[in-house]
Amino acid sequence: MSELAGKRVFVTGSGAGIGKAIAALFTERGARVVVSDLDTLAAKQAAGEIGAAGVANCDVTDETQVQAAIEQAVDLLGGLDVLVNNAGIEVSSPLLQQPTESFDRIFAVNVRGTFVTMKAATPHLVESKGNIVNIASIAGLGGSPLLGSYCATKAAVIQLTRVAAVEMRPTGVRVNAVCPGFADTAMVERLVPDFEAATQVPFGDLVAAKQGRLGTPQDIAEVAAFLASDRASWITGSHYVLDGGLTASLV
Repeated sequence: MSELAGKRVFVTGSGAGIGKAIAALFTERGARVVVSDLDTLAAKQAAGEIGAAGVANCDVTDETQVQAAIEQAVDLLGGLDVLVNNAGIEVSSPLLQQPTESFDRIFAVNVRGTFVTMKAATPHLVESKGNIVNIASIAGLGGSPLLGSYCATKAAVIQLTRVAAVEMRPTGVRVNAVCPGFADTAMVERLVPDFEAATQVPFGDLVAAKQGRLGTPQDIAEVAAFLASDRASWITGSHYVLDGGLTASLV
């Protein structure tokens, strides 16, 4: 498939996991992708493995670094058609016992990082009539024990997506979000012991009952690729739920 042929793409948090899967699939489908990650070694290795067009690393909480990385990507690619905001972190803690510093940090990465990256990319996306895909989560649609601040950040990402889509519509720039359920990633793996302690249910049993199976990074990459493609030309301001029916069920 070459539905993304020639698309110039910048993916944050793409040194591993979902971000890497997105960068790999986009490259496979003809896009020229610049990988970006806080972990410079992981980004370099990922770019080499998938045949990415280049690397432009940044800490998404640092607006100066983000601006520089976007400009570097634009120089490498000759412009920008797609921004994928994937960089994010999790915190496992009872909400009102969470240290304030930890609360501030997760908002800085997940919300402020998404905001400043969209802001830096916007002039280039307006020029190309491109689009933005934000990786949110079903945690932004409902509450979960131990993930209070994470839920709040992903709800914020969904709302940023909606407002940006409405405001950017006259320019031809589309903005959408993807909301995965539990997926087979290092982030989810880190949460398993705390979830099992809190629910007294084996995590595998919980996943099987609620969403059938763990999602894969490739599941999420497929939807991101669709939203980034011209097939989604009339889709903006939407958030796509990928969770095997978890949020659809009351039992």
